[in-house]
Amino acid sequence: MAREKLCVGIDLGASSVKLCQLKRTKTGYALLNFGLVPLPSEAVVDGALMNSPRIVEAIQELMAAHRIKNKHVALSISGHSVIIKKIPLPQMSAAELQESIQWEAEQFIPFDIQDVHIDVQIVNQQSAQQGQMDVVLVAAKKDLVNEYTSVIIEAGLEPVICDVDAFAVQNMFEANYENALDSTVALVNVGASKTNINIISGGIPSFTRDLTIGGNAFTEEIQKQMNLSFDEAESLKIGGTASGRDTDVVIPHDVQRALQSVAENVTSEVQRSIDFYAATSADPTPSELYLTGGSARLQALARALEARINVPVHTVDPFRRIALNPQDEGYLRSFGPAAGVAVGLALRYAGDG
Repeated sequence: MAREKLCVGIDLGASSVKLCQLKRTKTGYALLNFGLVPLPSEAVVDGALMNSPRIVEAIQELMAAHRIKNKHVALSISGHSVIIKKIPLPQMSAAELQESIQWEAEQFIPFDIQDVHIDVQIVNQQSAQQGQMDVVLVAAKKDLVNEYTSVIIEAGLEPVICDVDAFAVQNMFEANYENALDSTVALVNVGASKTNINIISGGIPSFTRDLTIGGNAFTEEIQKQMNLSFDEAESLKIGGTASGRDTDVVIPHDVQRALQSVAENVTSEVQRSIDFYAATSADPTPSELYLTGGSARLQALARALEARINVPVHTVDPFRRIALNPQDEGYLRSFGPAAGVAVGLALRYAGDG
């Protein structure tokens, strides 16, 4: 059956706007376009779009640079205005669930039910308890959804899918790591300002949480320890040097120490979330952890997670099973983990639920 054309995935991150466009092939997917435009600091704060005109401009720049004609966009949101919960409900049909979900959801959501968009999906028709089924409930504040969709519309495009970051990452992961879906794994997406955790058991999201710590915390710690500008600290974080400084000032040991201390903080938060999941879920604990997001390449973070959580930690390659142009392959593989959300969104098409 011929499906609709895939959407253009646009990830409105705290440090950059990323765009990804894929096409279906006989053997899977191929990359048509990928690009990003850095955003000034404070353009996105705690998930709120503080500099909409610049974000609109960035989207338009990307669409023009890649000469993309498709106007259908998939975007995603996350943070404290989004609630994701796996909940048990009495068994009912999908139609009955849609009718009753407003009432059912009220007891699980700390917001006024009138202020949120609600989506729900049955993930297990027969839960552990007799006569119950498991559903994943997502509630997102309407004003946040409106804020994000309005910059897409202002850029002259049509938002047809609004996903959440944790599920976009899961979508990307499923397309690239299908062998890992039989077990229980933790997907940890470390963005610039926040970290999403999604624990998947047997291909079903069992637990999700957004943490208010991300890659910028590493940069800020280097900045503080070494008395540098944010940009110089960012450059050191990703393995560059502090531009315009005497190289004697650049002491890698200090950078390592700063990275290590923040990695311990992030690890503690991830550990706390996994412990909470283990205490409240009947599903097995994760046997592996997969890191994605801009800071996934930091060795200090992977080492700290592996030591504390005591499971293998892998850095995700969002293009692992996507055909790439050989000329772009080196750049894309090195940039890879930061593209997780954008690739997951680019796998969506209008009307796929």
